Amino acid sequence: MSNQPYESPYEPPYEGYDPYQQPQQSPQAAQQPEWQQYTQQWEGQTWETQAQAPVSAADTAYLPPQGYAEPSPYGTVGQPLPPEAPASQWTGVAGSAYGPGYPAPGDGGFAHASGLGVPPGPSDAGGGTTARTGSSSPQEPSVPVAEPAPGYGPPTMTGNPRITDAQRARAEGRSPIIEPGMQPAALTAGLGLLLSGAAAIGEYALVVPLVLLQAVTAAGWFRLNGMWPARQGIALAFLGAVTADVALLATGRENAPAAILGTLGVWVLLTLVLQLRSHADPDTRMYGLMATVASAALAIVAAGHLAAEPDAVTVGAAAVAVAILARALPLPTAASVVVALLAAAGAGIAVGGMTDFGSRGAFLGLGAGVCALIGHRVASYDYPSRFVHFTAGVALPLATAAPAVYLLGRALG
Repeated sequence: MSNQPYESPYEPPYEGYDPYQQPQQSPQAAQQPEWQQYTQQWEGQTWETQAQAPVSAADTAYLPPQGYAEPSPYGTVGQPLPPEAPASQWTGVAGSAYGPGYPAPGDGGFAHASGLGVPPGPSDAGGGTTARTGSSSPQEPSVPVAEPAPGYGPPTMTGNPRITDAQRARAEGRSPIIEPGMQPAALTAGLGLLLSGAAAIGEYALVVPLVLLQAVTAAGWFRLNGMWPARQGIALAFLGAVTADVALLATGRENAPAAILGTLGVWVLLTLVLQLRSHADPDTRMYGLMATVASAALAIVAAGHLAAEPDAVTVGAAAVAVAILARALPLPTAASVVVALLAAAGAGIAVGGMTDFGSRGAFLGLGAGVCALIGHRVASYDYPSRFVHFTAGVALPLATAAPAVYLLGRALG
């Protein structure tokens, strides 16, 4: 029985490692050349006996599976390992056992076929495989990068919101004055002609286009101040305008100043009380108070068309319609203003000849045209949007002309 219980009967006993023990050369080592005695050698079986050059994931995407039964290209066990091939060295293999364009074990590189996604180089005019060998100045294959189409921004996850004309003008530092244009001017002219024709028909017929004008005025002023939807403020201002119309119809034109100013005073007080009950911060309440009072005042003042003489409304509304159309013409600002005023005076003379005003209609038309241009300028201020143009830009010229129509109508009539 052995004194070593853990000694295996199939293996020689383990001897400890002596760091000071001199290495002994075997008879086989003595027969080997001198350069091979100092070369690192593999004396046992390992998991991998083939030298692999470093490759990337893109290079191995098309490689076929390699089995473990392939014979070793480096000879028998005990021979030194060959030098590793650099990663930048590429050779084209045409007669490999794995097919054209694929490497065989021991070739020292990887071949890429031109049809495997690598663009052919300058030397590959015939469409064959592209070979790149290690040199002092290797040239990387350049892959063209698709550039984005002009006029489009970079792709985003949420998309790019549409930039309005007002935002573009503000970003470019342009003038805050943006004219409404011809389409709002055409709507203003149409509404003015409705007022002119309805005034010639009768008092109650005038109420229909007047209520429409007051509603657009109330909504347009809030939108011009950037407050939208502001349903309560718009409803409050429009209710004040309707109250003024009812008061005028109830009391008659003789008491028009008392009906309009009384309604305006009551509505200012009502707006103040409602804003005091608000829980918003003081700045917001003040801003809402000013916007609501101004909107209600403009809508109520527009009732001056109902308080004025029918002939004055006919002349003044027609003059406003012609003046706004002339103002929308593509002319310089100064020339456009002059042309608009001349057109308003001419329309006053033309329509005044059909009424009792006669040539005095020129003064009435000129005064209404001046007030209409003021309202048109207000609707063009502070980078207005398209919605502002189609609300405030349509209604403000006619609403601001109402006091001139009433006062000049009484003075000239």
